[in-house]
Amino acid sequence: MRNEYRFSILLCYFLKHLKKDGTEFSFQAYLDAIENKTGKTPRELVDEAKSLGFDGPKTVAGEVIKCLADEYGLGRGHAMALVHVIKNGSKINSKHVGTGGTHNDESDTLWLVGIATKP
Repeated sequence: MRNEYRFSILLCYFLKHLKKDGTEFSFQAYLDAIENKTGKTPRELVDEAKSLGFDGPKTVAGEVIKCLADEYGLGRGHAMALVHVIKNGSKINSKHVGTGGTHNDESDTLWLVGIATKP
C-alpha cells in the first residue's frame, strides 16, 4: 500500500472522529485519550511494545493493533497513533503544526510522558 494512500485513509479516520464540541482531534489528543483509557502513558505503552519485540520502522501495524485491542480495548485509530510513535518516534510532520486544520497540533514533537507532566 502506498504511503499517500495510507495517509489519506488515516486522515479520513481523523476527520470522522472530531471531538463532540466540534473542535479538531489532534494527534496529541489521540495519545492523551489512550492514556485516559489505559491508565498508561504513551511512553509506557511504547516501552511495553518494544519489550514484546515491536520496535522500529519494520513493526507490523496489524500485530500491534491486535495486541492493543486484546490488552486494552483500543480501537484501530488510537492503536494506529501508537503504531506511528513505535515506528517513527515522537516527531510528526510539521505541516500540521499550528494550522488550525483537522489534524492541528501545537508542536511537531508529541508529549509521551503523561498528561499530568505536560508543560
